[in-house]
Amino acid sequence: MLANYIKLENGVIRQEEILDKIEYNFNYANAYNAHGDLGPKMAFMRLGFLIGALNGSIPENILDVGYGNGDFLKAATNIIPNCYGSDISGYPVPEGVSFVEDIYKDKFDVVCFFDVLEHFDNIYDISKLNANFILVSVPQCHYLSDEWFENWKHRKPGEHLWHFDEQALVAFFNEIGYDLVLSSNIEDTIRKPVNTVMPNILTCLFRKK
Repeated sequence: MLANYIKLENGVIRQEEILDKIEYNFNYANAYNAHGDLGPKMAFMRLGFLIGALNGSIPENILDVGYGNGDFLKAATNIIPNCYGSDISGYPVPEGVSFVEDIYKDKFDVVCFFDVLEHFDNIYDISKLNANFILVSVPQCHYLSDEWFENWKHRKPGEHLWHFDEQALVAFFNEIGYDLVLSSNIEDTIRKPVNTVMPNILTCLFRKK
């Protein structure tokens, strides 16, 4: 294992010492707007995956944690009656969306973590959520070798503090009381780097046991 990283019993890789932790401010969230129509396309892809995994059922409400520039919430407001967002950056929630300060206070049909869980100081905090479903996308870590991991594009010390392959992600969610409904690499249709064979982004929907 590469220095300053440890693999937990469930297979999740954790960065031990956090150096030069990034600041999640307005500019960090606003930078997503530079991707043009890629963000909205990704948002509707994620929304379609969710509704498909729920067999066409529309959630009554949804909370997007770490919503960034709000692209997913903008898409969700088209079909989901009550949309909520939580983010530490200070970037405003889209029109028609309510901001949530404490994500653990209320119950939600679905809570989303898109490219967010790997940034948490402690991923086990989300065990306090009161959610029927949790939808998550994370960089998929294959850890072929220390050299591979050291040069992996998603290994970002101070920003990405946790790393998962599918087995580890499922094991973690089992620990906190959720079962896998569906897993996919659907986002790779947009986000997979050229000449990359292995899956890049893992998307999973989990149901509370």
